[in-house]
Amino acid sequence: MDPDEAVVARQIGRPPRGLRRVEARCAFGYPTVVSVAPFVGRRGDRPGAEPFPTLFWLTCPILVEQVSRLEAAGGVRSVEEEAGRDPALAAGVARDHARCAEERWEAAGPGGRARAEAEGVAGILRETGIGGVRDRAFVKCLHAQVAFHLARGGAVGALLAARHRLEECDPGSVRCDAYGVKVPGRGDRTSR
Repeated sequence: MDPDEAVVARQIGRPPRGLRRVEARCAFGYPTVVSVAPFVGRRGDRPGAEPFPTLFWLTCPILVEQVSRLEAAGGVRSVEEEAGRDPALAAGVARDHARCAEERWEAAGPGGRARAEAEGVAGILRETGIGGVRDRAFVKCLHAQVAFHLARGGAVGALLAARHRLEECDPGSVRCDAYGVKVPGRGDRTSR
């Protein structure tokens, strides 16, 4: 297991399924967002692979906790209501869902797209947006929205970052240091 995969496994509490690559890192070099393959191995005793509708996964435990608090406080409903009143935000949400679906479909590659067509799941990969959303007016999951924003720049993540203190660790409390895994480029920040 490479160092990034080992850190992500500790961050999310299990080995990651379908990990493609680290999309964003914190100021301390640890993964904050990873991308996931369009197909991942099935869990349990079912052989083969299944479509995975979440292209970007928020892994930073600090950010996950902060976004979880926003969700628990009704953040999804609040953002959806605001998008209902703000045409620019609504357009941004729809655009981000479309961008995510397009990137997931491209990431499947020719073989994956053919397989998806043959198995009747092409619509899941080609048409669903961030977090597997079919109706592009919905937000569904703030974690997926923030992950998309940190990886590619997105309307909902930008809104949340502007309104709330979504911050990674400070130098005195880098939680991922406790995992005992050194990652390449520690201290380098990827462009967002």
